[in-house]
Amino acid sequence: MTKTILITGSTDGIGLETAKMLVSEGHRVLLHGRNPTKLEAAAKSLSTLPGSVESYVADLSRMTDVVSLAKAVAENHPTLDVLINNAGVYKTPNTVTQDGLDVRFAVNTLAPYLLTQGLRPLMSTSGRLINVSSAAQSPVNLEALAGRVQFTEDFTAYAQSKLALTMWSRSLALSPQGDGLTIIAVNPGSMLGSKMVKEGFGVAGGDLRIGADILTRAALTDEFSAASGQYFDNDKGQFASPHADALDPQKCQKVVNAIETLLADI
Repeated sequence: MTKTILITGSTDGIGLETAKMLVSEGHRVLLHGRNPTKLEAAAKSLSTLPGSVESYVADLSRMTDVVSLAKAVAENHPTLDVLINNAGVYKTPNTVTQDGLDVRFAVNTLAPYLLTQGLRPLMSTSGRLINVSSAAQSPVNLEALAGRVQFTEDFTAYAQSKLALTMWSRSLALSPQGDGLTIIAVNPGSMLGSKMVKEGFGVAGGDLRIGADILTRAALTDEFSAASGQYFDNDKGQFASPHADALDPQKCQKVVNAIETLLADI
């Protein structure tokens, strides 16, 4: 059965490799990117494969763009089977967005949350939400999440943004709003050869297909169908415990409340 699958950040890296796997299996993949030229090139590279592709441009550091992306997808599709929140930022020369937020929190935490809220009505109880997390997770400074504290280190901002993503994934999965949707946070594998790893750490990195394979499995296979609220660590090749804060319902709720408040203000 052909599924409709949106992958954010799918113009290169693990996102593009995942799109390639899914289109090769005959699915309808909605590509997303910030750069129209790169998006067009990605779509062209997949055009000879059995499935189909569509392209959507949005800058996920701008919450207005996130809302527009959700509306554009909803206008074209009455249903969405899978949302893979893959887009991520680690190192960038401009660390503060036009809304005054740290770009890592904006793109890695807030945009996936807002996009999920916008697309939730299109997704049935058999739908899946796959949030691309990381092995890098550290306690979330809510003042930094709100843009009131600025980080000097890229890794600190990135690790906190990925734990915040993992925390709201679990919180949503366990709440009535999750409503049967399968919600899973996945570390696709550390130091794979994406642009983020090359620019952020100065190394070539491992085979991107390692990450693409686990995201494809998470999106489609039965092994993930009853795993809502769990965290899959592909470094270990199994479901595992995330950072302890993600297993604390009260801390998770504080992060969700902070996100909700922030998005309401914006």
